[in-house]
Amino acid sequence: MKKKFIVAITGASGSIYGFRLISALMKFPADVFVLMSEAGKEVTAHETGFQSGSIAEYLEQTNGKFHEQATLNETDPSDSFAHIASGSFQHHGMVIAPCSMNTLAAVSNGITSNLIHRAADVCLKEKRALILLARETPLSLIHLKNMTRAAEAGATIMPPSPGFYARPKTIDDLVDSIVARVLDHLHIDNKLSARWPQA
Repeated sequence: MKKKFIVAITGASGSIYGFRLISALMKFPADVFVLMSEAGKEVTAHETGFQSGSIAEYLEQTNGKFHEQATLNETDPSDSFAHIASGSFQHHGMVIAPCSMNTLAAVSNGITSNLIHRAADVCLKEKRALILLARETPLSLIHLKNMTRAAEAGATIMPPSPGFYARPKTIDDLVDSIVARVLDHLHIDNKLSARWPQA
């Protein structure tokens, strides 16, 4: 049975995390639902050069071929009638990568003004995995309280802070170390990054 995942990219720096995660998930026979906020699109265009067209085609060109049974579903964040807006839609977890402080605030306070917020809210109420790659530094007390509130509601707060014990040589190595941790929390076996202790 194919697994289903939701990946949202919001307006914080670090859209590469979302893109690398989508590419990693698409190496498996999975259905991946992708949401990009308007701010997320702007930041992604600036940081990656991707501005329009098919995300699937762009990622295959930059990260290699996907699994033949994988499907990528680009979903409009304003579509309140999308499948993922309903608690009856079964899936295996949602990741917001990167997660802006605006999105964190909405999720932690139950504000569902778009489909990203609504899908995250559904994860919390249905007790499904919700992973937030919260991207900001330094963190204010407001940010910390919002993280605490989201964690208490069931979200996993995973700031993208890569480890250096594997002696990364490239930016991709650093990014993959975070994506590997996300995949671990989604219960997907992977070898994207070295584990400790090293062989």
